[in-house]
Amino acid sequence: MATSAEQDGGTRLPALGSRGQGWVAGQMLLIFLEGLVSYPSFDALPPASAGGWLSLGVGAALFVLGGWLAYRGIGALGANLSALPVPVADGELVGSGIYRRVRHPIYAGVIGLALGWAFFVVSPLALAVAVALAGWLDLKSRREEAWLQERYPAYAAYRRGTARFVPGVY
Repeated sequence: MATSAEQDGGTRLPALGSRGQGWVAGQMLLIFLEGLVSYPSFDALPPASAGGWLSLGVGAALFVLGGWLAYRGIGALGANLSALPVPVADGELVGSGIYRRVRHPIYAGVIGLALGWAFFVVSPLALAVAVALAGWLDLKSRREEAWLQERYPAYAAYRRGTARFVPGVY
């Protein structure tokens, strides 16, 4: 008899809706919260210290990198693009473009944008929310991968040879 983890593609993570709508809702809530908690930090711009300027520079670099990753991921998906973690009905497995190096470049990009923003506005609270968002997107990617594995038998091999978010790291 198959365990519940085997029945849902190897993960015990809940679907949160028939197409994973709850995962998207949680993601949007965290992105909204990041903006909300960072709003008072605008008073600290421009930074008054060298550390503040360093944080601003690191933040800007992460923000640009995150935007680039998300843009490349969106472009490579084409008609397969969906905010929902369930693959589109008539879609195909994409392993070209940025997807040759990273399985979830859009999620990696959103994480880069959130971390970059937190550093840019020098907000520890926004950084905490960005870390929570990164954790949420990691879980969402695991749930999505279970659905991708169910839909595309070649996904297992693709997954073994491609990083989740950062090539050579994770």
